[in-house]
Amino acid sequence: MRLHAFQLHTLLRKLPILILSAMPILLLSSIATAQTSAQTRTPAQVSYGNNPAAGHYLQTRGFKLYYEVYGKGAPLLLFHGNGASISSMGNQIPYFSRDYQVIAIDTRAHGKSKNPSDSLTFEQIVDDFNALLDTLHLDSCYVIGWSDGGIDALLLAIRHPDKVKKMAFTGANLWPDTTGLTPFVWNSIEQGNIALHKQSPTPEVKRQLQISDLDYYQPHITLDQLHHITCPTLVIGGDHDAIPVLHTVLIAQNIPQSYLWIVPNSGHSVPVFKKDQFNSLIHDFFAKPYRKIEGAATFQ
Repeated sequence: MRLHAFQLHTLLRKLPILILSAMPILLLSSIATAQTSAQTRTPAQVSYGNNPAAGHYLQTRGFKLYYEVYGKGAPLLLFHGNGASISSMGNQIPYFSRDYQVIAIDTRAHGKSKNPSDSLTFEQIVDDFNALLDTLHLDSCYVIGWSDGGIDALLLAIRHPDKVKKMAFTGANLWPDTTGLTPFVWNSIEQGNIALHKQSPTPEVKRQLQISDLDYYQPHITLDQLHHITCPTLVIGGDHDAIPVLHTVLIAQNIPQSYLWIVPNSGHSVPVFKKDQFNSLIHDFFAKPYRKIEGAATFQ
């Protein structure tokens, strides 16, 4: 399997990088993170994820959830990936905040959101989001998710269907094995997880273990659950993604109102390296009514 540079970037974000014996991985991850940071900065040099003018904390469900708000209009939630934070969505925030009220969230145990619990699940994360929406009195939102953020989007639509008007996500998987992730990525996550479990259980290692375990043992979304998603959905994946193309196709096939976009010449980091196409296509999807394509319409 050929691993593109941008696929390697996100793979490193998914791997536990705070392992003292894995300095080469730490170095490469630092380079990749710096590269992404440079790409996501706007001319005004807004520090997304660390912006006091836009940042807020919500005390909820036993912890403080951090989020930032930009723009005005219909609410749009941004969900980042495993091991990342609000800053990784810096290519999306300025674009969508022109037409939407963008609410970018640091998920539990990520960024500025801590996790006092001794466990971490996707269900916890999406129930945190639901509590935030209740507090903000928002009853229906647009949603964009990347990687684990795509899993978050799926589960929010499953567990709290009234809260999702439309959703678009890239690089999501339904279950943790070599059919939901490419064998290379799955084996790398497994090896990194094993190495982390051998480290001294410092608070930071415990946090990294929670994040690593999230992808190693989860999610467990069934096809039947997808059948009950009621909102129009745009399913996205790179043709060289960390998620097998057939798995991404399977997700789209089982969501009743779905479109599918397989991005050519792309790995897992579609929101970074294909940001212009990613943003404009999602904007168009949100703006237009869902169209059921069948029969004669397949020729249009």
